Amino acid sequence: MATTQAPEVRAPSGVEANGLNVIEESERHGRPASLFWPWFASNISVLAIAYGAFVIGFGLNIWQALGAAVVGSIGSFLLCGFVSVAGKRGSAPTLVLSRAAFGLNGNRVPSAISWILTVGWETVLVVLATLGTSTVFARLGWSHGTVTKLIVLLVVAAITVVAGVFGFALIMRLQTVITLATAVLTIGYIALTVHRVHWHAVSTMKAGGVPQVLGATILVLTALGLGWVNCAADYSRYLPRSTPSRGVIFWTTFGGALGPVVLVVFGILLAASDPKLSTAIGSDPIGALTSALPTWYLVPFAIVAILGLLSGAVLDIYSSGLSLLSLGLRAPRFVAALIDGTIMTLGGIYVVFFTSSSFVANFQGFLVTVGVPIAAWCGVFLGDLVLRRRAYADAELYDARGRYGSFAPIPLVLMVIGSVLGWGLVVTSAKVSWLTWQGYLLDPLHLGGKEGTWAYAGLGVLVAIVVGFVGAVALTSSTVRRQERVDPTSTAKAASAV
Repeated sequence: MATTQAPEVRAPSGVEANGLNVIEESERHGRPASLFWPWFASNISVLAIAYGAFVIGFGLNIWQALGAAVVGSIGSFLLCGFVSVAGKRGSAPTLVLSRAAFGLNGNRVPSAISWILTVGWETVLVVLATLGTSTVFARLGWSHGTVTKLIVLLVVAAITVVAGVFGFALIMRLQTVITLATAVLTIGYIALTVHRVHWHAVSTMKAGGVPQVLGATILVLTALGLGWVNCAADYSRYLPRSTPSRGVIFWTTFGGALGPVVLVVFGILLAASDPKLSTAIGSDPIGALTSALPTWYLVPFAIVAILGLLSGAVLDIYSSGLSLLSLGLRAPRFVAALIDGTIMTLGGIYVVFFTSSSFVANFQGFLVTVGVPIAAWCGVFLGDLVLRRRAYADAELYDARGRYGSFAPIPLVLMVIGSVLGWGLVVTSAKVSWLTWQGYLLDPLHLGGKEGTWAYAGLGVLVAIVVGFVGAVALTSSTVRRQERVDPTSTAKAASAV
């Protein structure tokens, strides 16, 4: 049998041995509510407050901005909830289950994009923790130079790598602690800065048009849940296959969206009340938020900022390792995590010490550029999930000669079409030289060109999802039916309908 699973290697004591494999029945436990902890902890970061400044940057009034924040947050994590259903059905990582739609070798394409996205997010979060801590130290009059930044970066990176190497059990324990600590300290931040919200300034914000509202909503969607869809099933795969799908969807969506809804909304109110703060967030999103704090709360703020960012980085490095294995690396999971951790650390050092361009400009460019193909993949994956009525054939997810095959041309073509159309309809909201090629369809489709009203609406992300989903449902139904004519296993139960 031809497989891409890593060779059998005994993991060091305490290190999770599971990699791309299907989780054994004896290891599946818990309830849907257990998904709340990793999703809440990974998205309670104070970075979400900074997203409020990004939202009002689209030129919206308060009600439009709040609507964009709520709809974008909940909608993005609802996508994660649906993808998580596949995890409890198949008990394998997201990018292994994706092979059912793309074929074993064809799935290397989304695996590569997923790996780039997760490693990119790891690096971004480590950089933010470093810059934010340096700003806090500067306000306290402590050392905040090159050596301090390097030490902070290496400490944050080391904790992230250790958690990624040891795996799921340590991550779940760590996320529970981080959830409680960050929730308390974040409430403290809001309590100490709420007096800086001035309703007279907020209420005078002028309304934007449909393109501006759509652009802000899609920015929130890409910055939050869309960045997690490629790994959402990695955590639900440990649940029993009999777990109700509704519970998986609800707890994933609720856990992921709860923190961002509160924080982005507060960020909108804070940034709208203080234009200087809104501008400062552009270069140092975390550090800029310290300007609203009394000196005595700076250390607790640094703790909550680092913990929130660390929590997201921990989940990212776990999933980036799985993506690397799915891409074809023949090594244990913990080795893949070490490789990704090394790349993350080197990337963080480069960004912190050798670049001087605006963080927001490149961050938004990264989100949009990688978000488009991930959106197309998500559409295909969800379309395939909707069509399936039986459990996945476990063994054949690792066999290019099995029912899922080596390459599935239609899903791959849909992903390419979705990406090409999507990139042609997006323009990053900040001028970034390496992204000037995007938006090439805005003028031919009479949408005003790259400087027109629709340029920053993020239409490409929605188009990519729709092309993937509608195309998969319309064009691959017969393929899925053919794959399911034989029961996947003699013991597997039919999967619950979403």
